[in-house]
Amino acid sequence: MLENSVTMVLIILIINIVYVSFFTIRMILTLKGQRYLAAFISMIEVVIYVIGLGLVLDNLDQIQNLVAYAIGYGIGVIVGMKIEEKLALGYITVNVITKEYDRDLPNSLRTQGYGVTTWAAQGLEGDRMSLQILTPRKYELKLYQTIKELDPKAFIIAYEPKAIYGGFWVKSVKKGKLFNE
Repeated sequence: MLENSVTMVLIILIINIVYVSFFTIRMILTLKGQRYLAAFISMIEVVIYVIGLGLVLDNLDQIQNLVAYAIGYGIGVIVGMKIEEKLALGYITVNVITKEYDRDLPNSLRTQGYGVTTWAAQGLEGDRMSLQILTPRKYELKLYQTIKELDPKAFIIAYEPKAIYGGFWVKSVKKGKLFNE
């Protein structure tokens, strides 16, 4: 009986980790506008959900199954987020404010494939240069590292744009001509 109980707990735990990972990925795909892929994943997700929940509801007298379901849910959120980080879907816009006006910084970033727009800015302590940089999310950490190497005192703010239209950079991304790996 104990082996059956342990097996049931493991099955419920694994099912819920997989279910919630799919749920997290589907939600992110939905937010990114990937409707058809999100719909396909939701079909798999609901089957997994019904199986897992059915196992718990059929054995409600065994509290360990409910605990396994809850723990699997929590672990599934973490696993789903880790998978999404690895997929790194979409783009990121990074605003950088430098301590000094440096014409070489934007050019250096552009030669590496980043879309960079600059303008003069005023801060509390005087003249600054403001940069707006667009990059696929999978290059986000590399961009931060590059900025810190070029200007260790740069102020950096990042966010995900909802929509991107026009510009040479978007055309380059669609043609696959950006970021030689």
